Amino acid sequence: MDSVLLSRMLFGTSMAFHIIFATLGVGLSLMILFAEILHWVRKDSDYGVMAKRWTKGFAILLGVGIPSGTIVGVMLSLLWPGFMEIVGKVIAVPFQIEIFAFFLEAVFMSIYVYAADRLSNLMRLISVTTVALGAAASAYLINIAHSWMNTPRGFSITDGVVTDVDPWAAVLNPSMPYTSKHVLATAFMTGAFVLVSIAAYRLLRETGSDHERAYHKKGLMLALVVALLASLYTATNGHSTAGMLHEEMPLKLAAAEGLFETQANAPLAIMGVPDIETETVVGGIEIPGMLSWLATGSTEGVVQGLNDFPQDEWPPLFVHTLFNVMVGIGFSLIGIAGLALAWIVLFRKRNALPTWLLLVLVTTGPMSMLAIEMGWIFSCVGRQPWTIYGVQLTSAAATQSGNVGILFFLFISLYVMLLVLTGLVLRFYFLRNPVQKDLGVINGEAF
Repeated sequence: MDSVLLSRMLFGTSMAFHIIFATLGVGLSLMILFAEILHWVRKDSDYGVMAKRWTKGFAILLGVGIPSGTIVGVMLSLLWPGFMEIVGKVIAVPFQIEIFAFFLEAVFMSIYVYAADRLSNLMRLISVTTVALGAAASAYLINIAHSWMNTPRGFSITDGVVTDVDPWAAVLNPSMPYTSKHVLATAFMTGAFVLVSIAAYRLLRETGSDHERAYHKKGLMLALVVALLASLYTATNGHSTAGMLHEEMPLKLAAAEGLFETQANAPLAIMGVPDIETETVVGGIEIPGMLSWLATGSTEGVVQGLNDFPQDEWPPLFVHTLFNVMVGIGFSLIGIAGLALAWIVLFRKRNALPTWLLLVLVTTGPMSMLAIEMGWIFSCVGRQPWTIYGVQLTSAAATQSGNVGILFFLFISLYVMLLVLTGLVLRFYFLRNPVQKDLGVINGEAF
């Protein structure tokens, strides 16, 4: 393999690993904030216990997320020197501001973890609010650079030299409002669904006291409400993003939908495999006019197809499958969360949720994380062969040095080890600190 492909593999693997911890860091911090608010408003100590236990898990994940994020930052310089040469001159502002956002998150996280029992309810709420804001701001600011790669603005290149730099024009690029909000919404959704999975699993085991089961039901209800709201917003924002792609990146939209010919009343292709020879989506289900409506707001709107662009600029057409998996999971999660909440409301007098519903809910955390991974892969691969869309090819951005293959295998080993260790640490911590200790009961008796 050449250095470009190996660099893409190494960086893509690093991002896929880091995005797990980055996403949960944003999503769980919001859930901790909501638990603290409910603890304060309802005077219910169970929500205080939730905030405490979720914080412990969040702190463990943050301990891996920080170094994995640092690795990603270092790899940007090592693997993509051509890209970083432009980035440093044009889009450095979000990275500089993100340092302060992370500083706020880290400082107040330390205060909340180590001094929560000594703080008043108001100060605890202020601390965890700052943590949530810092985490969200970090994700938002970093994603600005990603959005700029898709719709670059704020500079010119004259004879290979970057000129006419306008940092704020780069920051306020056309895709920034859509992609940054989408990243935050999906992180909130994923954090909530992971907690849904945990609560459903605990209820499915049917162990513990009545108080413990009531605690898990409260956690399940809170997480389901947040998950449903975030999922609905994600779907709405995704619709808006289709319009942005139609205006700014029509080739990416055409690849996502397997649309070969420019046409009005363009169909939306669900699943199937794009076939270049027949210029159709084999095995797909087409909904006439739906793609035109999503992109332009009218079923008669004209959507550009792949054939309007040179074939050597087409992204790999498997992005159609990635896009469909991501969207399919998203709508499935909306349906599952809506069904579960409706069941709880309609049958709230029943003591136990049905086993089949709990089994379905257990899958929502892994499903949401899979959707996150598919979404990031689609976003980056769908921009190929460009690193900076329309400006710099990936081949021009990558390092030409050797030994990238050795680094790839070393870091794969490191990531596997870190995943296993993180899982073991989480498991051992919560086994040694069961929820009944925090609830103050053992076998239904006062602790």
